[in-house]
Amino acid sequence: MSNWNDLFSNNQDLIFVLILAIFLGVELIKNIPAVLHTPLMSGANALSGVVVVGAILVMLHADPNNYLILGLGFVAVVLGIVNVVGGFAVTGRMLNMFKKNDK
Repeated sequence: MSNWNDLFSNNQDLIFVLILAIFLGVELIKNIPAVLHTPLMSGANALSGVVVVGAILVMLHADPNNYLILGLGFVAVVLGIVNVVGGFAVTGRMLNMFKKNDK
């Protein structure tokens, strides 16, 4: 039990910032007008790309025997790539709705 206490006391500032970021993110997303969702989706795709690069860098510097870090890094890379590809597909479909048909 003392390991959890040490972990919390050593990272108390980081845990506070994480909790604050979660609350601010939820409030920000809740109050965005519908008109801004498409441009913000493109920005979110860029952030997911940063997550993919960050996860790859963490995996490169991890100990090869630390399977937890490598597994979580792999999951982060896969989910980040799925988010990027899906976000660009949805953004492309939304932008195609605004094109004129020449029929």
